[in-house]
Amino acid sequence: MHYHEALAEDIRTSAARLLAEDAGPGDITAQLIPENQWATAQVISREEAVLCGVAWVDELFRRLDQRVTLSWQAADGDVLSTDQVFLELEGPARSLLTGERAALNLLQTLSGTASRVRHYVQRVADTGVRLLDTRKTLPGLRLAQKYAVTCGGGHNHRIGLYDAFLIKENHIAACGSIAAAVKEARSITKDLPVEVEVENFDELNQALDAQADIVMLDNFSLDDLRKAVSVTAQRATLEASGNVDESTLEAIASTGVDCISIGALTKDVKSIDLSMRVTHVESR
Repeated sequence: MHYHEALAEDIRTSAARLLAEDAGPGDITAQLIPENQWATAQVISREEAVLCGVAWVDELFRRLDQRVTLSWQAADGDVLSTDQVFLELEGPARSLLTGERAALNLLQTLSGTASRVRHYVQRVADTGVRLLDTRKTLPGLRLAQKYAVTCGGGHNHRIGLYDAFLIKENHIAACGSIAAAVKEARSITKDLPVEVEVENFDELNQALDAQADIVMLDNFSLDDLRKAVSVTAQRATLEASGNVDESTLEAIASTGVDCISIGALTKDVKSIDLSMRVTHVESR
């Protein structure tokens, strides 16, 4: 399935799952509100953030109650300021309150991911290095978080185990050598990139000789990263990985590697503080 088709399907299934998780067979507290009560509400960002999750929220309320209308004042990737109203909703009061938590949970998490990525991207904006996510995503939110990474200005590594080869230590041991592993990958398909993870210069040279497309430099020191850039001489894309955090990011980016993969972009996400406030209620 094409990535965009998979993302569209993920949006549909995620919205259905979120509603089932929260509302279950029905929101009993919402039943306290008269069925003919109509309401308007605003969603507000309580801190600066990068917005992400518009399509998921649209789909969630579409599934819940198609009488609800959503008016967005910002789009995915836009920077929200503190106390900014970025979404207004109108519809049956019961439906607005039933969908509130599921919608906010999704927005808070994806906007948190996009915001963290933007923070890291800004730190190395003058180096030209590309920041990559990893497969260390929250369970059930792989495609959603991968999308959020792009909203924050980052780039996606492979989506899963199916769209690129990443040959690691155990693959090499099982195949017998780096050369054998790369050769086998090429025999399976020539259409997907082949990446090899290396831990020293001997393995780097083997990966280059095998004509790997990408070489992941695992836990190389700064001096060794610079040396690897010189040795490689643009024969392969170089990806730095391991021990990457805010204290090391800029130094790693300055070594000349092409990209840096960072698991923390998705696995250590802090949700953004958002709230929804009902602003008007009337009977219809």
